[in-house]
Amino acid sequence: MADFRAFEEIRVPVRGGELAVLRWPAADPGAPTAVLVHGITANALAWAAVAEAVDGRVNLLALDLRGRAHSRDLAAPFGIDVDVQDTLALLDHAGLERAVLAGHSLGAFVVCALAARHPDRVRSLLAVDGGVRLAPAPQTDPDEVLENTVGPAIRKLRMTFADGEAYLDFHREHPAFVGNWSAQLTAYLGRDTLRRPDGKVVSSCVAEAIRADGRQLIVDEFVRGAINTLNCPVALLYAERGILNQPQGLYDADTLTAAGLDRSRVTVTLIPDTNHYTIVGPGAGADRVAAELVEQTAREQHVGTA
Repeated sequence: MADFRAFEEIRVPVRGGELAVLRWPAADPGAPTAVLVHGITANALAWAAVAEAVDGRVNLLALDLRGRAHSRDLAAPFGIDVDVQDTLALLDHAGLERAVLAGHSLGAFVVCALAARHPDRVRSLLAVDGGVRLAPAPQTDPDEVLENTVGPAIRKLRMTFADGEAYLDFHREHPAFVGNWSAQLTAYLGRDTLRRPDGKVVSSCVAEAIRADGRQLIVDEFVRGAINTLNCPVALLYAERGILNQPQGLYDADTLTAAGLDRSRVTVTLIPDTNHYTIVGPGAGADRVAAELVEQTAREQHVGTA
């Protein structure tokens, strides 16, 4: 199996500066490429376990969204519309006229919005525990909804930690990570840490960027329903358990039906024994995501050469 550390970091020109992108090269230089978009407070190393499971069969490009990790210095404007433009810039930079796209959580909404607005740029799409509206747009403050939904991932943006180890300790207590700690998770969280001049550590995430993406995800009806408008092949993988490892996951048969998901157009697969985070973590989650990426890229490569 490939080592998740075997990546190179590249910089992609975008509005206001450069976007950080990790590239896990395929063993075969002619192998197809998939572009990966992470969740709301995550970064490109959220895909580390998936990259290992892909094992060099697909060329992977994973970006740090604007306002996160090594893309944190990119200035406003923020929001999902901007994330779409940044992802298009990556496609252009990589010479990808059309691409297989995958997104986890918020990233699934980003790639669905991209595919809806720019269908000519997308061959097929993989949504991982995201991309499907969860409930009617709320009448309350979107920031409050976001904090109540994502919980510790948002609270950490207001926190200061003594050092990097204290930052890891905060996450070791997260219900989704208890019993699921890994080297990949340590590296992913390390990419998120920012050391201040006084030696203290904070999250790299720019709060304004997180709020802008979160607000649009909660209130923008186009973004919330984009998956229902797509004509390209779409696969949805969803976790059995939720963000805090609770028994009720983000999705089940009832929520998918209520969201109007057309099961005749979207292939839907439950990944047992995973939660919202471990669905891209080592084990059953990353293995299934990797298998889907290999299948989609192989299918699209065959179509492209037929």
